[in-house]
Amino acid sequence: MNDFLVASSIVLSLVLAVWSLVTTMRNRPPDVSHLAGLAVLDLVLLALAATAVAAWIGGEQPAEVGTFAGYLVTLVCLPPLAGVLARMEPTRWGSVIVTVVCLVIPVVVLRLQQTWQLPGG
Repeated sequence: MNDFLVASSIVLSLVLAVWSLVTTMRNRPPDVSHLAGLAVLDLVLLALAATAVAAWIGGEQPAEVGTFAGYLVTLVCLPPLAGVLARMEPTRWGSVIVTVVCLVIPVVVLRLQQTWQLPGG
């Protein structure tokens, strides 16, 4: 797994979570900047997924293949899902959705990395 992409995705996700939290506290719905942030975050996560799959094809293998694949699919699907749900809820709760998803993403990234690094693979 690419450490730069791991760190970038975590930092970007936490910055977007703070931005969405500020928007929530201001009692505002998510705007275009939140959706753009989710799109950029998803691009970084897609790059992370692509490097993980390339390493997997190249011969490296996580210890728990099913768990790793599940985390990988979940990770790539979270930002678009947050964007759709936030657009469906054009109130402050849309901002809450973005905040929560952006707080979940670093956890999934760290679990993905731990699953990759488990011994025995």
